[in-house]
Amino acid sequence: MAETLRHRGPDDDGYLCEGPVGLAMRRLQVLDPEGGAQPLYNEDRTVAVVFNGEIYNFRELRQELETRGHTFRTRCDTEVIVHQYEEDGADCLQRFNGMFALALWDATRRRLLLARDRMGIKPLYWMDGPTSLVFASELKALLPHPDAAAELDPVGLSRYLTHEYLPAPHTILRGMHKLPPGHRLLLDEGGTRVECWWRLRFSGTRVPTSQEEALEELESRLEGAVRRRLVSDVPLGAFLSGGVDSSTVVALMQRHSPRPVQTFSIGFHESSYDESPHARQVAHHLGTEHHEKIFHGQEMLDLIPQVADFLDEPLGDPSILPTFLLSRFTRAGVTVALSGDGGDELFAGYPTYRAHRAARWYARLPAWLRRTVVEPLVRALPVSDRYLSLDFVANRFVAAAALPPLQRHVTWMGSLLGDDKRRLLSPDLRRELEGDDELASARQIWDECDTDDPLGRFLHLDLRTYLQDDILAKVDRASMAHSLEVRVPLLDHTVVEFATALPSEWKLHGGRGKVLFKKLAARLLPASIVRRPKRGFAIPVASWLRGPLREMATDLLAPERIRRQGLFEPAAVQALLHEHLERKANHRKPLFTLLMFQLWHDRWIAAP
Repeated sequence: MAETLRHRGPDDDGYLCEGPVGLAMRRLQVLDPEGGAQPLYNEDRTVAVVFNGEIYNFRELRQELETRGHTFRTRCDTEVIVHQYEEDGADCLQRFNGMFALALWDATRRRLLLARDRMGIKPLYWMDGPTSLVFASELKALLPHPDAAAELDPVGLSRYLTHEYLPAPHTILRGMHKLPPGHRLLLDEGGTRVECWWRLRFSGTRVPTSQEEALEELESRLEGAVRRRLVSDVPLGAFLSGGVDSSTVVALMQRHSPRPVQTFSIGFHESSYDESPHARQVAHHLGTEHHEKIFHGQEMLDLIPQVADFLDEPLGDPSILPTFLLSRFTRAGVTVALSGDGGDELFAGYPTYRAHRAARWYARLPAWLRRTVVEPLVRALPVSDRYLSLDFVANRFVAAAALPPLQRHVTWMGSLLGDDKRRLLSPDLRRELEGDDELASARQIWDECDTDDPLGRFLHLDLRTYLQDDILAKVDRASMAHSLEVRVPLLDHTVVEFATALPSEWKLHGGRGKVLFKKLAARLLPASIVRRPKRGFAIPVASWLRGPLREMATDLLAPERIRRQGLFEPAAVQALLHEHLERKANHRKPLFTLLMFQLWHDRWIAAP
């Protein structure tokens, strides 16, 4: 099991097999390379921990614990976990500022504690088998265990087709679960229980009285979050896309770095997808030591089988490919990199948030006018392959604008819902999923939101689904594939708790997103970067499916292959592919979602 995770920790391994418990870990040496080998123990070795991640406030905690009589043997952040547990039991998690997945064994109480950080930056999977409770940082590491079996979960497949990713606690394999972010699992003589130890909240926190006060506090909190993430005994740098989020993080890094920060970006020859000139501009303005590499599309295309083989769950987000390339390029220079992930979900940067406001106006149009005039005009738009082209955006908008808010949002963000998905499923799979609510995962999170503010509800949903189970999962898998640690200062819980409490008009106002955050960025960056429209880490999937990916798509979605598999309707899949190839529609999202599933299925189910 540990050997399957060698890529996450190539420098060392460690084991504890004692009585009823077995712990194993693979270590990437970042802090105290010589002394931080795991498992780490308390003074009498009755408490042991294996740990993936970083505790950023470990020095403050260590100083406090030493005044209470605890003895430390290392300089490593991991050791504070066992001593804080001695003080606070399972509630020790509240004291940690960090990203982590951990397993702690308390031999005296015969208790196992599994826990995951507040925002889900680090992954943790588990299964309750017939003889054992088994857990790991990746799904593939469960499979060597005798209790595990790679059996497709139909509900997991349905959720994947809807969202393009697997929302927690679902996985693609039957009987296996993701521990949700901010949750812990306790196993003792009383049985197994999963508990929430931290909850994302949008109300009940003090709000600054003015934007000026809020701006000062945001800068202070984010600067502190960045400073905490600069502690490292190995080379450290940053991803730099040229967007406002990563650029702001790098600007704050420069304030606290004695030498120029090493920044890394990649670009592409396809101009509408290339952000490298903007990254270059920011690097020059800030004076970083910038590293850049331009890739041809073929280099990313060649990655698809490799990435799909590496992923133990399908992921329909094409940006996994450039993220994989960026991580490989960055790892050649540093072992740790900071990223700007989280800014769009915290401060309303995505165009979907503005689109919801437009949808309320669109819904006021008479139904006959929408049906007979607007929708036919939109469908008649020529199909374009450019990034966020008019035809793609307009068709996505009218397809869901009149739906209820939750369904509208999932439709815009996801891939296959409702009748579109049912038409693709085989009769057997439709029967097996009869009665299943495809929006159940999103609906539960929607209902748990503690605000009635419309924007707040959408941000809450994206923070707890799209960010955690797509963006962060993508960055974790792509970076860890190359033994690169990525730290996310915007998701420091002190920043998150501050941002979620801010009024919506300080995030989205008059069609402008990230209002307050961009005011902070304007203090640090050129105006041209701050004013630049939002761009995703996108690749030209639509044109690739008609060109260099055509052969792969035609083969993986061939009627005979689909028929043997027994999960989808061959004719419906062929119709989807044909419409895209003939430029009758842009089906890049559902087709890439299906393509990545087929590659995953070939690797893990058909021939594991």
